[in-house]
Amino acid sequence: MSNNGHSGSGPVVEVYDTTLRDGTQMEGMSLSCDDKLRIAERLDSLGVTFIEGGWPGSNPKDVEFFERAKDIAWKNVTIAAFGSTCRAQLRAEDDKQLQTLLAAETPVCTIFGKTWNMHVTEVLRTSLEENLRMVEESVAFLQQNDRRVIYDAEHFFDGYKADAEYALETLRAAARGGAETLALCDTNGGSMPWEIEEMVSAVRAALPDTRLGIHAHNDGECGVANSIAAVRSGARQVQGTINGYGERCGNANLCAIIPDVELKLGLQCLPEGRLSQLYDVAHFVAEIANLSPNDHAAYVGRSAFAHKGGVHVSAIRRHPESYEHVRPTLVGNESRVVVSELSGRSNVLSKAEELGLEVSSAHGGRVLEKIKELESKGFAYEAAEASVALLMARHQADYEPPFEVLDFQAGVGRRRGGGMFAEATVKVQIGDEVVHTAGEGNGPVSALDSALRKALRPFFPGVADMHLSDYKVRILDGRSGTGATTRVLIDSQSAHDTWSTVGASSNIIEASLQALIDSIEYGLTLERARA
Repeated sequence: MSNNGHSGSGPVVEVYDTTLRDGTQMEGMSLSCDDKLRIAERLDSLGVTFIEGGWPGSNPKDVEFFERAKDIAWKNVTIAAFGSTCRAQLRAEDDKQLQTLLAAETPVCTIFGKTWNMHVTEVLRTSLEENLRMVEESVAFLQQNDRRVIYDAEHFFDGYKADAEYALETLRAAARGGAETLALCDTNGGSMPWEIEEMVSAVRAALPDTRLGIHAHNDGECGVANSIAAVRSGARQVQGTINGYGERCGNANLCAIIPDVELKLGLQCLPEGRLSQLYDVAHFVAEIANLSPNDHAAYVGRSAFAHKGGVHVSAIRRHPESYEHVRPTLVGNESRVVVSELSGRSNVLSKAEELGLEVSSAHGGRVLEKIKELESKGFAYEAAEASVALLMARHQADYEPPFEVLDFQAGVGRRRGGGMFAEATVKVQIGDEVVHTAGEGNGPVSALDSALRKALRPFFPGVADMHLSDYKVRILDGRSGTGATTRVLIDSQSAHDTWSTVGASSNIIEASLQALIDSIEYGLTLERARA
């Protein structure tokens, strides 16, 4: 499991990723061994310095991960195994948990020990002197067995507040044992940035020749800020997780820390040119973990550089920096213009450019008025860019829709002795021809989709390659009971593209059909453009 290291002099600030260990402690997150290996390989491509693969003594999955990781030629990262100091009253060489760390055969072992005197006496139920012995001897044992050791000083900041001198003594013990980095942990996640900055500076003054790291949690919503504060005070290793995954409120989010360190502090922490992979990495990890990405996450969220206010859009068309603190492409993201009832004409013109449509200012004004009219009736175009594109196209004098639905009917029922059924019929005009078809499905919307596709396939074979990937329903005014307006958002995809459309009506079937029609019509438009 050798590490080739970074090219050149290497990063100024080491990135230590613990997504595979600390991240998986998040409620609702579970990774198989295959998942963990895929994420590790993607992080290796990104160029992080360390990947903490797990705690080999805690479960068979982590044992398997380390066994399989031995056979991978890692290009940038060093794999670390995680564990704790030896138990009280037990010599390090006799501690089975430390033996499992050696058995993992990783170049680096990261172990945590107690810093807070209350934890020593009340949780471990041992003496302060014995704890110092456990820390020093455990680090020395691993180091003497040819392992590089990173020492995580658990609850360091709380411990420092309770007894600063003892907290520093625990660090000195780890340093005497041979730890290459002392990571100061805000384990409860409740410290404030100014406290972190002050205490890291104090540690630097007390141990000037020791490399320091920061391991922050987000319980006070300061995980990223605390990590940046520590780096400003001299920490040169940052521990965290992709997307901030972790127990309780999460760990410090590397997807914000990495660009903050590189773009705001001017310190390298990834190999040259890798920062632009960050957006893809964030979404890749979310996909593997089967978790929805946070659209509003800094830097890597889909909405991180999305502009909705008309004044804002008008400004960024002239000077993007007027409402964007960094260029989105630096982190692999992109600017987006959102069209809604809050939009100005600039939004529509920008969106037309984004979609490759030629729209005049007057045409854009008419489209904007139509959008505002429809949004007042329950439509929402922010997440339905395909419907926006069709609105623009339909307002052009030379636009010919590929088909028109003249009539439709849908119903559900239950046959005696059988189960539920749904049937639908549609009458569709395609050029000069009118086609009348029927379809079945597991519900009325599914039956309508089936009937509509059956009518269109002989004329547009590409319809067979399009399918719905998501279907969302939202009731807009529950106080109106069954007469409430229903909004339907449909996500669709083909082999080449993904797109979203919207419909709204007091009748859920009509709203669904509106979104279905837009979905297929836009898919055919994409196919025609590609041809």
